[in-house]
Amino acid sequence: MRNEVRNAIRELERDGRFLQERHYMQHGSVTVYEHSIHVADKSLSLSRWLGWRIDEESLLRGALLHDYFLYDWHEKNGGHRLHGFRHPFRALANAREDYALNIVEEDIIRRHMFPLTILPPMHEESWIVCLTDKYCAVTEMLYPWYCRMRGRQFRGYGA
Repeated sequence: MRNEVRNAIRELERDGRFLQERHYMQHGSVTVYEHSIHVADKSLSLSRWLGWRIDEESLLRGALLHDYFLYDWHEKNGGHRLHGFRHPFRALANAREDYALNIVEEDIIRRHMFPLTILPPMHEESWIVCLTDKYCAVTEMLYPWYCRMRGRQFRGYGA
């Protein structure tokens, strides 16, 4: 993980409820916290590989907060119905409570589920996080299975 990602994480942990993401599972055995860090790190890699001149601080903060919904969406209750459609708006509301967000960060959080949600991202940073989020979700679900098929033990990301 890059120092820029570590610094953004420290800031979010200090000023808000970001650490609560460790209590909620996202995909398979990956927590929302781990997923958010995975998306931030891969988003930064993709933006640099593309050579796009973007606001890296907004990219990282938006990526780290894109799933800041702070509940277990696997629980069977009416409040979590249609999670895929609704969670960007809950994440944005929670992020606004805890942090001062700029327009790019808000767009990243609100529109990262495109095309499931109707409105497409409006900024390059938002497109990067939107695409990287899908890549990370697929790898988080399939990589542990791939390890088992190859006779290896999955030890988590960064292990």
